[in-house]
This record gives sequence, C-alpha cells and structure tokens, in this order.
Amino acid sequence: MFNALLLTQEGKTTQAQLGQIQDSDLPEGEVLVSVSASSLNYKDGLAITGTGKIIREFPMVPGIDFAGTVLESSDDRYQAGDKVILTGWGVGENHWGGMAERARVKADWLVPMPVDCDEHKAMMIGTAGLTAMLCVQALQEGGVRPKDGEILVTGASGGVGSVAVTLLAELGYKVVASTGRVEENGDLLRSLGASDLLAREELEAKSRPLERQRWAGIVDTVGNQVLATALAQMNYGGTAAICGLAGGFALPTTVMPFILRGVRLQGVDSVACPFEKRQQAWEQALKILPESFYRQACQTISLGQVPDYASQIVKGQVTGRVIVAL
Repeated sequence: MFNALLLTQEGKTTQAQLGQIQDSDLPEGEVLVSVSASSLNYKDGLAITGTGKIIREFPMVPGIDFAGTVLESSDDRYQAGDKVILTGWGVGENHWGGMAERARVKADWLVPMPVDCDEHKAMMIGTAGLTAMLCVQALQEGGVRPKDGEILVTGASGGVGSVAVTLLAELGYKVVASTGRVEENGDLLRSLGASDLLAREELEAKSRPLERQRWAGIVDTVGNQVLATALAQMNYGGTAAICGLAGGFALPTTVMPFILRGVRLQGVDSVACPFEKRQQAWEQALKILPESFYRQACQTISLGQVPDYASQIVKGQVTGRVIVAL
C-alpha cells in the first residue's frame, strides 16, 4: 500500500482526499515508477478544486508531471533503477498522475533524466519550465535575437512565465514582465532577470488593431485581450509564442498584425510534444538555468497540503513553483 491523493466526484462537487492504494489499482502501462516529486500547476489547481472541467473520469490521481525511479519495466528502454521524468500525455487528467508515491505509465511518455539533473531540479523546471523552454525555442526559431528589442512575458509571476523570464534573461534578452500584482511580485521578477515590469491592466484594455511597435517577441500564457493588445504592439517580423488560456479562449484581434507587420503566431503545446524535442528542451533548459534559479521562487509541500495550495493557486495567490515531495 502507498499514499495517493484521490479525486472523487459527488454530483458536481469534486473532493480531494489523501488515501492509500496498491499497485493493482494503478492503470495499465509498461513502466512502474517510484515517484519522488511532482509539481502543482495551474491546471492541477483547476482539477483539484473542480473549477475547470479538466477531469471527466473519477476517481483520479492528479499531478500533470513527476520525477522518480523505475521499479519495473516491460520495455527495454527502461530498467529498474533508471531515473525518469514525465510531463504531459494526459497524466493527472485522463490517466492517474504524479500525486501518488507510485505511478504506472506508458514507456513512450517518459524521458530519461538528463545528466546533472535530480528530482528537485526536474520539478523546479517541470511541465511549466519545459513549456517555457519550448516557447523560447519558438522565438529563436522565428529569428528573434536579443538585439531585436524587448520581449514581453505575460503572466510572468506564474510557473511558465517565471521560468521564461529567467531563460530569456540568461540568454541576453531584455525582458518586460507583465503581472497582475506588480507591487507584490516586482522584486521577485527583477531578481529572475526582468528589466522592466508592466501591469496586466495596461494590456487588458481594448486596443486598436495596430498600436505603436514595441515587442520583438512575446511569450504569452494568458490569451484573450492581453494577447490581442500585445499582438497589436508587435514589431515587424516579430514572433509570439503562445501556450496558455488563463484569460480565456477568445482572441479579439484582426488579421492586421499578421498581414501588415508579418507577425508570426506560434502555438506551443508540451503535452504531446515529440520525444526528441522534449529531450532537447530538457537538456537546453538545464544548461541555461543558473543554480540560483533552483533556490528561488519555490515552495515544497507535502501531499496533504495540496488541496489548500490548489485553491490558492487558482485564486492567483501563489508565486513561482510549488513542488510536492512524496
């Protein structure tokens, strides 16, 4: 028997309860992993609180990523004792995820833990950091260079945003961090490398189809009007890497930024990202992120504390990364 956070549903109410399960309760998969750490993300918060329709089958173990050690494997690519990382592929949504002391998953979903990485570093980066790295790669592939001008990061105090700020700053980009809580998060964002701050309210106001050119690139985790306003301010030939829908699904813009300024809109999805690209992103992130990153903007909590923190993260009351130690 081992500990797990189980989500159940009564009527339309989602309940999270710490309990014990056994290996035979786990879903099918080629690899059984002893989980050392998971991380608490915004999507986990929506699932655990029942705020969003993230989970459609109950019971469910939440946790959209984890790091740990292989216990058993029927796939030749992994042997007992191998260190592995899992992000995406629907774990914590339609396949039991990382907030349990053991997990059974498909071998294709795993990535070998890179050299010089450990469970803490892996979950400090986590799904959010992997997504941030993929966004930075999208800007680079779009030809955006540090000399081209400022990069806007929206939702900068969140998991993806805070890692994106750090990665871009380490690569020499001038980063403007947008957040809804400038006073509370300003010092943290500057310590991560932001050269300037921008209140989210300035991007939430309805804009004209084209505004004064300002951004060479954008990493957007919010969407909706925030993204629409930012696109209207893009430099000619700029790239916007978009990865989040915290502000909603709508995009109240026109084709003018794309036609008259040649703006590129690059969607980033870390869920079903091909193995080679995921592995490359992990390795690149580990090379770029400074050691100080792993000591900043992080809270480590127990499995029993997850429901309370999930509620806080949905309300926007949590800054930086939250690691769940198992």
